[in-house]
Amino acid sequence: MNFLKSLLLLFLLLSTIISFGQKKTKTIKVTVLNEKQQPFENATVELLSAKNFTSIKAGKTDKKGTIIFSQPVPGNYVFRAKAVGYEPHKTTLIKSPFIISSLFIKILPGSQVLKDVNIGGNKPPIQHIRGKIIVNVAATITNDGTTILELLEKSPGVMIDKEGSISLQGKNNVLVMIDDKPTYLSGVDLTNLLSSMSSFQVSHIELITNPSSKYDASGNGGIINIKTKKNTQEGFNGSVNTIAGWSRNYKNNNSVLLNYKKGKINIYGTATYNRNNNYTDIYADRNYFNLNSTGTGVLEQNTAISNLTNYHFLKTGLDYYFSKTTTLGFSLSGTIIKRKAKSDAIATWKNEDAGIDSSVSTISSSLFKFKNGAANLNLRHSFNEKQDVSVDLDVLSYRMNNDQVFTNELLTPNGYKNGTDIEVPSTIKILSVKADYTLHLNQSSMLETGFKSSTISTDNISTYINFNESLRSVNLNRSNHFLYKERINAFYTSFEHKYNKISTQIGLRYEYTNYNANQFGNSSKSDSTFSRTYGNLFPSGYLSYQADSLNTITITASRRIDRPAYQKLNPFMFIVNKYTIQRGNPYILPQYSWNLELSHRYNQLITSTLSYSIVRNYFSQLFLSEGKKILIYTDGNVGEMKNLGLSVSLQFPVTKWWSFNGQGNFNYKKLNGDRNINYQSSINQFQVSASNQFNVIKTVMAELSGFYITQARNDLQELLYPTGQVSAGISKTILKGKGSLKLSARDIFFTQAMEGLTDFPQAQEYFKLTRDSRLFFLSFSYRFGKPLKAIKRSNGGATDEMKRAGSVN
Repeated sequence: MNFLKSLLLLFLLLSTIISFGQKKTKTIKVTVLNEKQQPFENATVELLSAKNFTSIKAGKTDKKGTIIFSQPVPGNYVFRAKAVGYEPHKTTLIKSPFIISSLFIKILPGSQVLKDVNIGGNKPPIQHIRGKIIVNVAATITNDGTTILELLEKSPGVMIDKEGSISLQGKNNVLVMIDDKPTYLSGVDLTNLLSSMSSFQVSHIELITNPSSKYDASGNGGIINIKTKKNTQEGFNGSVNTIAGWSRNYKNNNSVLLNYKKGKINIYGTATYNRNNNYTDIYADRNYFNLNSTGTGVLEQNTAISNLTNYHFLKTGLDYYFSKTTTLGFSLSGTIIKRKAKSDAIATWKNEDAGIDSSVSTISSSLFKFKNGAANLNLRHSFNEKQDVSVDLDVLSYRMNNDQVFTNELLTPNGYKNGTDIEVPSTIKILSVKADYTLHLNQSSMLETGFKSSTISTDNISTYINFNESLRSVNLNRSNHFLYKERINAFYTSFEHKYNKISTQIGLRYEYTNYNANQFGNSSKSDSTFSRTYGNLFPSGYLSYQADSLNTITITASRRIDRPAYQKLNPFMFIVNKYTIQRGNPYILPQYSWNLELSHRYNQLITSTLSYSIVRNYFSQLFLSEGKKILIYTDGNVGEMKNLGLSVSLQFPVTKWWSFNGQGNFNYKKLNGDRNINYQSSINQFQVSASNQFNVIKTVMAELSGFYITQARNDLQELLYPTGQVSAGISKTILKGKGSLKLSARDIFFTQAMEGLTDFPQAQEYFKLTRDSRLFFLSFSYRFGKPLKAIKRSNGGATDEMKRAGSVN
């Protein structure tokens, strides 16, 4: 009792002292601090009405990060601070006449704010931060239940072709990363991974068209960085998510995210299981011509493919905070994918008069198995307020096996029946180490430098066995064993400086590449080896001018490289169907590009960008003939590609309950083939996407979104026809804000077919791929756990003032 009385008297005494100390003042000094608790010069501070958030007064901070406001008329107000590349922040409610004379506001870089998991989806669907477009996955209802590949397909400026290849802002060969680390996969292997991953695993996606020298120089089209969810709240927290989907077949996605953080330890884990039943219907009409362009025959193909995919993913990790300046982290992850596919195709040969010559039935089955294990060890250390270093060690292993059986039958009374049995096991082993050092020379200058070294080893075996009703024999001409080893060493440095309204960065990266490949022979063909060594410099940089608090103009430039994917260097053959074969090319050279962008941003409302790029040694598909009927897909260097682009992004609140986000991308592409193929093509293509978010009531939100793509061309000889889709969804918050129910429909009008025209040597093919793109999803999410009281950490001498002002800790 005595203790409680003493505590009560102490509380009354403090309350009296505070009440006497609250003298009214006619001015208030606002100080803006950055993420390192340093004064932020030239930040914009606004005094807003708390009633409708209209701006009353605004101004810029001085060298000390401060600005003084005179007292407005009595009422309720908030202060908002913002700067280019930083997230705006509003204070809590402040009453006039003022009872405080000073106020502290801390603003964080956009990338740092994005580190926090936001299950509630309160962020805008799209954010523009210097050099990046951020796609916030949870902010869009219709993202629930989609795969990562489907998610990218509806992202601004992203296109997916019929082979699963990704382009960004009209440029091919994008470097795909997961949590800042390259996947080291391409082609079919990358498509299989992204089409199996669930959108629930992802926090946000970064679209980077002109990366700095800190990033790998790979990727003519830029970088797509997929950031998975990771919770860092104090205490034990978690979330569960389950999604049921329907199209022609049933689908199901399930995920759980767990995190425990207390004191110096942070432990986290994620588990995901997806079951996806889907289909693809393909129609192809191939017309053959002689040298006089006279028709000689037609091959009409109808193919129905069904897939059943089971996806398992597990990730766990530990962060240990040795001190305020040193953190050691370790993570393990594993992925298992099993995909069974069945295909039923009919190929009908017609003569020049459209009469049927013959029909061939092809029944095929395949079993694709994918296993991936990854380990990461990382260290972060700050020597002082100006210097910090980070080191990462990554070990990855991929094991893939693709078994296929093709059975062909000539549909005549005396027809034949034969086929091919294919086994394609492959392994990829990767070791990567990198270190980054940052030095803050002063408040306006920063120097970064570092290195990265990686080794990639692959082992691919393909065994082809031909069979008929009575005999099985190994096809030694198509069977193959391919070994490949690649080493890349890189060093970079960059300098960033800010002077008044001008910000600039200049960087230089050097990459040295060496690879050796060996294709083993057999009794039908001899061994072959090839190797290559080369080194290149890759400059990059930007110059940004902040005209005023609302307008910013930026020029960005970079040189980049695309190395041939090691799978495409392997000359083994992959059967698409009886009359179409895909083959690697060991003689592909790297392609190099220069990329230039001029952008203008108006207050996160409108962002417009004019871009130009030129690619030399341009990669493209090549189409060759084998005999009179069989066509071969391969890849090679064909010449150069020029791309002129214009993009405009717009986001604004239409009303208090309706917000709009839209983006349009125009590209003029000109492709010149002067090597391997003499061919030229050009195209004007346009892509538009829009998302409407509606606050129906406090706990109910709705969405209507869609995209449309005009005629497009990703390869020299392939033209894609227009396509698009419309999606809608509604979400309801339940269980006192800890849970949510979402109902969504994707491609409501079933318009997202992939259709186009391909030119072959003395042939032309019309194709149309129809997938189960019309999907209906019902999802349930629930957050649980109770945060612990955070450990008290020093925020400098302004801690008490910041708490009194209600600013961010």
